[in-house]
Amino acid sequence: MTPADTADRQAAERTGGAAAQSGADQRSFPWQDRPAAVQDAVWRDSRNPIIARRPMPGIQGIYNSAVAPFGDAYVGVFRTEDYNRFPHLRVGWSRDAIEWKFESDPILFANQDHDPADYAYDPRVVQIDGVYYITWCGGHNGPTISIARTEDFRTFERMDNAFLPFNRNGVLFPRKLGGKYLMLSRPSDDGHTPFGDIYLSESPDMVHWGKHRLVMRRGGGEHGQWWQRTKIGAGPIPIETADGWLMIYHGVIDTCNGFVYSMGAAVLCKDDPARVLYRTNRHLLTPDEDYEVFGHVPNVVFPCAALHDEATGRLAIYYGAADTCTCVVYSTVDRIVEFTKANSTVF
Repeated sequence: MTPADTADRQAAERTGGAAAQSGADQRSFPWQDRPAAVQDAVWRDSRNPIIARRPMPGIQGIYNSAVAPFGDAYVGVFRTEDYNRFPHLRVGWSRDAIEWKFESDPILFANQDHDPADYAYDPRVVQIDGVYYITWCGGHNGPTISIARTEDFRTFERMDNAFLPFNRNGVLFPRKLGGKYLMLSRPSDDGHTPFGDIYLSESPDMVHWGKHRLVMRRGGGEHGQWWQRTKIGAGPIPIETADGWLMIYHGVIDTCNGFVYSMGAAVLCKDDPARVLYRTNRHLLTPDEDYEVFGHVPNVVFPCAALHDEATGRLAIYYGAADTCTCVVYSTVDRIVEFTKANSTVF
């Protein structure tokens, strides 16, 4: 670890501080024990989908969304779709990260006039040095990675887009490395893309992005891995572990009946996250339940957020199911890392 990395970590600890720990002590972490009959590395919440179809008036679906600890509870930035299927971002609040109450209006940016033509979907949320950053696939000069910042989830400041069109799946790391912000993304085109690889970019100020490096490619057919042969994309905010950065991602196969989205994992080098140490050669989760198989877009498991309880290692992973509803699976960080190391093919 470089001196700059050490300084970054110390700054994060100072700004996270006692207030964050006090909130964590009071917060109710979402959890269900693994059923005895389940031997998989992850297991579904028995209440799935936790956000069902038509969860509030005028909204037909909430899915592919971000959640994060906030004070002594949880906050979420959710992809919500009106009956015209146009996606917006909307804030939600929860005491237990299972039952959510949503703001009546979409997010508006204090420094930008609202443009109804700007779609917004698949957000992620991360706290870095006391500021919450939201990234999403935005239609403002896009599709590409849009960024906003907030400290209270009441007032939001729109920042410059990170990249030129076209790009999707912008996922920030939870702290700086070498004094730089890091972001995973997937360069693409304007449709269901033939581009399908994950890249890493860095920035000194969350405005100027460069040093774009390939992290890992789609494919795997030569290794007998059809589940991720069409495209891949980073999911929740990476989790720092003793083995490296745990990156949960989605992998896609194109079948004679359309795309199938599944969940996988990789472990990236802690000091150089562009280097993959381990990568699952089989999926962690694939559409099996009716709410994953049937919906507006069938056969989709799309992870976008994860809550990590550092004291116990417990992990709650949130995913969109069939582009219709929101679900949760559980595991522990150690269990997923060990699964990834035991079932790894890096290519």
